[in-house]
Amino acid sequence: MDAVIIRQLEIAPYSVTFDQMRHFTLTRTEETPDEIWFVEHPPVFTLGKSANRSNILDAGNIPTIKTDRGGDVTYHGPGQAVVYLLWDLVRRFGRLRVRELVTQIEEAVLEVLSEHQIKGERHAGAPGIYIPARQGAKIAALGLKVNHKGYSYHGFALNVAMDLAPFTQINPCGYPGLTVTDMKTLGASCQVVDIQSALVKALASKIGFSVKGTLP
Repeated sequence: MDAVIIRQLEIAPYSVTFDQMRHFTLTRTEETPDEIWFVEHPPVFTLGKSANRSNILDAGNIPTIKTDRGGDVTYHGPGQAVVYLLWDLVRRFGRLRVRELVTQIEEAVLEVLSEHQIKGERHAGAPGIYIPARQGAKIAALGLKVNHKGYSYHGFALNVAMDLAPFTQINPCGYPGLTVTDMKTLGASCQVVDIQSALVKALASKIGFSVKGTLP
């Protein structure tokens, strides 16, 4: 199996990255290596395929972008470790196993949180990771798009050290009253790029892939 290429996009507008993901996916071939993109986005609300715009309570001056990922509404902003998986799932796994991939992503997030003495948990039927010590506040969101060829894009995001106020302007993931937290609030001091690298290392150990190049 070919190694996964890591690309560090640093801080990039969501709309630009979204267009780049779609272009990469539309133009890739059976020989194209899989990639993982690290990125932080300037403030933006994004709406998934099943999103209801009424879950944006007050957008204020934050732009809203409709996407083709799974899920409802979420917020992206600086201080969030975003990891996008641009993979050929059929080639990598032999068959489509999206549910298994989601489970392994969640396991990787739980492992990284545990390394920082943070206990997370899953909630049945609500992808992502939640913090029981904070009354189930959400700390990581997940939403993938898989096309008819089995090519994936979008991915997941773990809140590291954010301005959490914009989450109060929406019903996160479509759940009224759901609170959101980050690693800094829970006592962890770390950098976004280090968390992105740790997440990929954890995911690689669970799924079994190698990385082309050196992680930060």
